[in-house]
Amino acid sequence: MQNHDPHATDPAQESGAEQSVNADLDALTARLATLESELSQARDTVLRERAEIENQRRRLQRDLDQARRFANEKLLGDLLPVYDSVALGLANENADAKALREGLELTLKQLEKVTSSNGLVLVDPLHQPFNPEHHQAISAVDSTEHAPNTVVAVVQKGFVLNDRLLRPALVAVVKDH
Repeated sequence: MQNHDPHATDPAQESGAEQSVNADLDALTARLATLESELSQARDTVLRERAEIENQRRRLQRDLDQARRFANEKLLGDLLPVYDSVALGLANENADAKALREGLELTLKQLEKVTSSNGLVLVDPLHQPFNPEHHQAISAVDSTEHAPNTVVAVVQKGFVLNDRLLRPALVAVVKDH
């Protein structure tokens, strides 16, 4: 008996369509499994990279903290002989004024050597033109011997550290006429 229903499907066609759908489903399932595996690997990679970045950040912070704590180590090590010289001079109770003065002069030379080797430059502008970037005028005086704006007295010497003004020299300057 033949089925003349126009909406009826052929069992052979139905079986082929079902196989095609199953094949597509299997392919999509395999693709889904592959993508889930790749996603899992990507998540693991991101987590590892985040952990590595955090570890690097912590190491850098620790190194920075250490650098700050010991930044003056070389300078202070260089200053220890100066400290020893001052302590030795003070411990000598029998020294006369001349011996103490000589000791202080030697200690000052040690200190100047240490400071200059660490980038500190003395600003002693006596008889030089006034420079507002390195000098601070604390008085103005009349003088016929020196040109106007010339430093004629240094009350306190200044210092420059690696091309940056640390302390200006306090000076007396000749007035403009």
